[in-house]
Amino acid sequence: MDAILQVDNLTKQYADFKLDHVSFSVPKGTIMGLIGENGAGKSTTINAILDLIRKDDGTVTFWGQELSSSKQLKEDIGVVFDGINFYETLTPAKVGKIAGAAYKQWDVYLFQDYLKRFQLPMDKEIKSLSKGMKMKLCIAVALSHKPKLLILDEATSGLDPVMRDDILDVFLDFVQDENHSILMSSHITTDLEKVADYITFIHQGKVLFCKTKDELRYRYGIVRCGAVLFDQLDKEEVLTYRKDDYQWNVLVADKEKVRKKYKNAVVDDATIDDILLLYVKGEQAK
Repeated sequence: MDAILQVDNLTKQYADFKLDHVSFSVPKGTIMGLIGENGAGKSTTINAILDLIRKDDGTVTFWGQELSSSKQLKEDIGVVFDGINFYETLTPAKVGKIAGAAYKQWDVYLFQDYLKRFQLPMDKEIKSLSKGMKMKLCIAVALSHKPKLLILDEATSGLDPVMRDDILDVFLDFVQDENHSILMSSHITTDLEKVADYITFIHQGKVLFCKTKDELRYRYGIVRCGAVLFDQLDKEEVLTYRKDDYQWNVLVADKEKVRKKYKNAVVDDATIDDILLLYVKGEQAK
């Protein structure tokens, strides 16, 4: 598969945190979800990918090129952070004029179309807009210079469920031609369950896994059991586990295999939220 974005051994050392040899790739025509608890390193990863912070080690390439090697790459990458990056006294109309001067590929008609679609007023100052409306404006700007890759850091966090669903449909449309891709960090895992093709899970600065969403949804499972069955489980099949008051919750990578092997076991499907929680709060099988 052709990778639009390739991250290899990305490393950044701070006094109290280390982004530790992070590697993953975003294939053409796909949406990669980046998950992890607060402080896991998601935003640090995105900032290092975009050269907003200096990396200590590793390489990042877009279409095989480093970001600093080509001005065109900055046209081809759309970025949305969790927060507004424009002066609060500007209006969406003025933001469009500024962006039109900044991007050769700027499409004023596409921008106006997104403003209508997102129900954003042209002439209201940004400071008078809600957080959700500000986020929609950032997404409209990012899409209107016709990028081939979108990088989104918690870009849906300020939106209500209805608008989030509409925006997710926009993202799905964006990758339909199979030449565009999205790297999307989010703590709203239900959003990723709807749109992501792959999930990269960062925990304490390290990548725990990078897997297809379908493998996580359709193969992973959670065994709910008492102490007797827990002791019988083959620990080679246990990814992580957590003990509640009266039962064990055990994450396994092949729920059908476990169901066949332990006929009396209760094996539930696992959501991405379940998987994240068990990895972060659970214990590794020894």
